[in-house]
Amino acid sequence: MTDSFSFSPSRRRLLRNAAVGALAVGAGAVAGPLLAAPAQAYPWGGTLRQGASGTAVRELQIRIAGWPTSSAAKVYLAIDAQFGPATFAAVERFQRAYGLAVDGIVGANTQSKLNALAKSDGSTAHFAWSELWDSRTGSFAGGAVSAASAQENVRRLMYKLEALRVKLGNLPIHINSGFRNKQHNADVGGIVGSMHTYGAAADMYVSGITYKTIYQHAETCGFSGLERYTTDHQHVDSQAEFGRGWWWESGTV
Repeated sequence: MTDSFSFSPSRRRLLRNAAVGALAVGAGAVAGPLLAAPAQAYPWGGTLRQGASGTAVRELQIRIAGWPTSSAAKVYLAIDAQFGPATFAAVERFQRAYGLAVDGIVGANTQSKLNALAKSDGSTAHFAWSELWDSRTGSFAGGAVSAASAQENVRRLMYKLEALRVKLGNLPIHINSGFRNKQHNADVGGIVGSMHTYGAAADMYVSGITYKTIYQHAETCGFSGLERYTTDHQHVDSQAEFGRGWWWESGTV
């Protein structure tokens, strides 16, 4: 799915007073403010290939969402449970990055690598819930969506961050801010309806890597919201998946 719309700085300011409906990228996590139910290796149910559909394809798309393109492009992978050409291409990019046979088919080896990205508590290999929940409350409650939806949105964000981490040379990504409840968001001057309150945004830094470099690689990870790279952190979010336009504040770099 693509969208060529871009935000100007003035539009960004207007969003401080914008209200967004109760949107979520899903509600697959359990209700409550703490950890999701333990996750086991996903039961893929056989080889996945173009033409397949269903819950296994949906989970596949969540896990490869950070591989929608090989160069800067305003495109994200739709999580629609349909294994079409865009999913095929994202699988190929994932396979190439992880040293697998590149055929766009999700067989045992690719499934094993996808499962290795998931930890038993439902988070991902290199990110913990505690890095991305509200730092004041240690929970996912009090945001723009239910705690369960916020946590699921964070889980999906984590997989995009896993892809970004690989593209940055497998260097650790340090999270400054992930999900914020509404009060916390207001206290730090966040915009009304911030993607942080949905669990779909992160502020970060990577030791030894410039923010410009992070920004450039994030342009290939399906992030539709990118704050300018000249601040003291790099903000990424998935706002286009919530019905908003694309906002790359520094443009295409």
